[in-house]
Amino acid sequence: MTNQALMLTYSMDLQLDPFWTNSDKKVLKRTNRIKAEELKRMGKELKVFLEKTYSSVLEGNKEEAQKLATEAVKLGYDPYLVIEKGLVKGIKKLGRLWEEGSCFLPELVLGAEAVKSGISILQKQVLKGKSIKKSLPRVVIGTIEGDIHDIGKMLVATMLSANGFEVIDLGVDVKAEVFVKIVKKYEPKFLCISSLLTTTMQNEVKVIEGLKKAHLRKKLKVMVGGAPASSSWAREIGADFYAENAISAVRIAQKE
Repeated sequence: MTNQALMLTYSMDLQLDPFWTNSDKKVLKRTNRIKAEELKRMGKELKVFLEKTYSSVLEGNKEEAQKLATEAVKLGYDPYLVIEKGLVKGIKKLGRLWEEGSCFLPELVLGAEAVKSGISILQKQVLKGKSIKKSLPRVVIGTIEGDIHDIGKMLVATMLSANGFEVIDLGVDVKAEVFVKIVKKYEPKFLCISSLLTTTMQNEVKVIEGLKKAHLRKKLKVMVGGAPASSSWAREIGADFYAENAISAVRIAQKE
């Protein structure tokens, strides 16, 4: 029961009690009115706080997001509320603006970094308070062997993390056997493989074959991306999805 509901129940019980005088009841009504006004004021303050948090993401202000997350912990705000209605709301807005061509890639990256910085602080509070919430699936991501391009892969990893996914980033130049080993160890729902060079794309085939040999393919969703990749390439090598960009990768993961 919420504090407001408890207060209302308590009020009704006392007003029905014959031992309470009219004077007592007047004091009680005044107290309840003050408490109701306090709850309303607190609601307005929280709304303003969430708007500030949302704006820090739109502005790509990592320091401000960290500051607000720390303040949220001190004020005792629900960390999930701050994450969902402030940080994640902001990155979703940036994602839509980027798809519409209304903002540039660096702005999206900065916004995602602001989200990550805020979430890193709020997650500690969640664990400390032993809050319970169904977590989104685990994702393993990396750039294929022979390719050291990191920006696209990093953006996908950051966006997935900012949207609540548990992300294990293996970095760049990742061998097929390493992908298989990590999938076996952590049992993710998704494996995202990035490649920006046509000369390294064939190494993605080795990953798929390795997963099959290890009997890990059936329960795993494989997503490929990068400049030379395409939906036809994904079908050709036996991957499940092709993500054109970071926003697309998030949407695919959220639907599954």
